Amino acid sequence: MSNIRNVAIIAHVDHGKTTLVDALLRQSKTKLHKDTASELIMDSNELERERGITIFSKNASVKWAGTKINIIDTPGHADFGGEVERVLKMADGCLLLIDAKEGPMPQTRFVLKKALEMNLKIIVVINKLDKPDARPDFALNKTFDLFVELGASDEATDFPVVYAAAKNGLAGLAPDLSKMKDVSPIFETILKYVPAPSGDAGAPLQMLVTSVTHDDFKGRVATGRLYNGRLRAKQEVMHINRAGQMKKSRLTAIMTFQGLDKVETDEVETGDIVAIAGLPDINIGETIADVESPMALPLLNIEEPTVKMTFIVNDSPFAGQEGQYSTSRQLRERLEKELDTDMALRVEENSGGGWTVFGRGELHLAILIERMRREGYEMQVLRPQVITKKVNGQELTPYERVFIEVPEASSGLVIQKLGSRKGELREMRADNGIVYMEFIIPTRGFFGYRSEFMTDSRGLGIINTNFYDYLPDPNNWRERDQGSLVAHKTGTTNLYGLVNVQDCGVLFVGPGVEVYKGQVVGQNSRSGDIRVNVCKTKELSNMRSKGDGPMEHFDTPKAMDLEDYLEYIGDDELVEITPKSVRARKIVLDENERRRISKSGG
Repeated sequence: MSNIRNVAIIAHVDHGKTTLVDALLRQSKTKLHKDTASELIMDSNELERERGITIFSKNASVKWAGTKINIIDTPGHADFGGEVERVLKMADGCLLLIDAKEGPMPQTRFVLKKALEMNLKIIVVINKLDKPDARPDFALNKTFDLFVELGASDEATDFPVVYAAAKNGLAGLAPDLSKMKDVSPIFETILKYVPAPSGDAGAPLQMLVTSVTHDDFKGRVATGRLYNGRLRAKQEVMHINRAGQMKKSRLTAIMTFQGLDKVETDEVETGDIVAIAGLPDINIGETIADVESPMALPLLNIEEPTVKMTFIVNDSPFAGQEGQYSTSRQLRERLEKELDTDMALRVEENSGGGWTVFGRGELHLAILIERMRREGYEMQVLRPQVITKKVNGQELTPYERVFIEVPEASSGLVIQKLGSRKGELREMRADNGIVYMEFIIPTRGFFGYRSEFMTDSRGLGIINTNFYDYLPDPNNWRERDQGSLVAHKTGTTNLYGLVNVQDCGVLFVGPGVEVYKGQVVGQNSRSGDIRVNVCKTKELSNMRSKGDGPMEHFDTPKAMDLEDYLEYIGDDELVEITPKSVRARKIVLDENERRRISKSGG
């Protein structure tokens, strides 16, 4: 086992994890596919490339100085913390990436805390040294402070440090770019400080499953670390599920990682990361054990979800026109399939139809919806809700810790907005015209603020969050100030009709768009909803009027994506999602029916 090292790469979102993994893969002369020559190899998912974030953890392996180094790339966003917690179980050490300009960020705290709890050996990599305003000494001091704050042991705080500019494929033991030649100092530091995996090759077989994927030819493929014993091709094993029930199975294939590929092999040694096929009902967190003396490994603990959303079958007037899968059976199967690979997700079927889906945050659920629509599914979702708890008769609600960086000119507005949302300012400091603030705010109060924040800070602000704690609900919530502009007839939007109603508020649709009665086409500038006719056309006559020449100016409509709509909708609205469109609409489309229900208190 001395020739194996298992290393996870952890960091805050956008601190260069995936870029560094690419440099390690390329410089270790790992064989790569032709189509990965010019892009981020590890961000293989279409959504990841668009957003520039890692959503799913990936495995790769490189050979360096006769040692096999298994590299695990982890997500950096707090909403995918379930993925991070799981894959750290496979590692013996971590590369903790810190941005040389920004220093440790909120998500750095989350992933570092998990790594310290598991007693992993941590190597600090001060990355992005090529930034013009990089300050490596500041980043290193702040990182040390964070270790101390998290209660790290003396041994953990005595961490090795490597400096890097991953984008240029350079690294060194001193913060001097001119002396760096390649990334070999990172490999050398891994071999020097990360321990070889522990385990006993002669002991009964034990493997913990940390991720499950689907292969068109092999079926369910479970990936995990081999803690004890050896695995051989076609071996009979004991599958121990989460309930502790045991079932004998025979493996159809065992694979290890070479570069980015899974390669079939005859035998895998203790400590290596392995993928197995042949167990149709295997799930994350379960154990593959020896048939003669089966012993289960501890189950994986996952933090509780904080946000829930109701998914229902699309019943809008345009239902079934744009999606391939729209029935309740197809939606149920897809959600059940997601449960197999996402440990932080929970799904409950509702008695009145639809499903309540529980997740780690708005982004966690929005990414799931976005992936489903790209696969051809259409559905409707209601407004996100926070998950409350009852403790000793008191209702507790989840709170977020929010970290904000804004230009000084915008700081007053941000404090005012978050204060009105029940946020409490905990810390504030100014540095070179930038104000750094930390708030504690109820998750419910934070809903819908991200898009407002970008407007308030003129796109120059940075906002990050992570889960804080369950605390008493402040109550007395104020509902949305503005109402909606609601289409009162079905048809195609017309420029004439749009110009007539644009003074009422902000429109979400332009001309030539199909809309239906009850669809939300904009935001009213005042409270309460207004029914508008955006399909109205100009009555033509054979008389030419004096004002026909100059046309009224039409403002560009506000582009709304899935997350914008989820943040915007009220309790009486929902979002319709299809592969081609995202629309907001009233739950009850007919205006008279809505009035009757509101009068009866329904």
